[in-house]
Amino acid sequence: METSNRKPGIIRRLWQWWRRPSRLALGTLLLTGFIAGIIFWGGFNTGMEMSNREAFCISCHEMRNTVYQEYMETVHYNNRSGVRATCPDCHVPHEWGPKMLRKIQASKELYGKVMGLIDTPQKFEDHRLSMAQNEWRRMKNNNSQECRNCHNFEFMDLTMQKGVAAKMHDQAVKDGQTCIDCHKGIAHKLPDMRDVKNGF
Repeated sequence: METSNRKPGIIRRLWQWWRRPSRLALGTLLLTGFIAGIIFWGGFNTGMEMSNREAFCISCHEMRNTVYQEYMETVHYNNRSGVRATCPDCHVPHEWGPKMLRKIQASKELYGKVMGLIDTPQKFEDHRLSMAQNEWRRMKNNNSQECRNCHNFEFMDLTMQKGVAAKMHDQAVKDGQTCIDCHKGIAHKLPDMRDVKNGF
């Protein structure tokens, strides 16, 4: 009886490739790296999403008894439509790259809390102007990106706005202005700005 010269099946060839000592290390490395990459990316992404919740913001940043209380009195917190803008909606970009950059920048604020620079309401008030100016400058530099996720000049029906608002928004478009040029203090108390010329 003659033996057949058939080639081994694909599964058998793959198993033989996998088992060969010279390739076992490479195959194991590739598989392990792939699985570790999925676990790392999933964990990293989950961590980022958890850190973008309002409860997390309040737990780390010095804000519970200051700016958070002010925010709860605004239309961004409670309004007739029931749409709430939370801390990350206004202070963290949605796009991945800018979000990572913002998270790194926010570590400076955590440093201020941990080192006791802004850990009391009085110390917070002493630094309110510089912190506000930093945030206004950031928003000016990114064309109020976070505001425009919800409010965009292109989609505004100026005929539905009150006269002054429609006029100001129309002029802002013509002058190339952005939200933060006019809407400082929209969700938080304005700092003492008597000695400030342009707000930034």
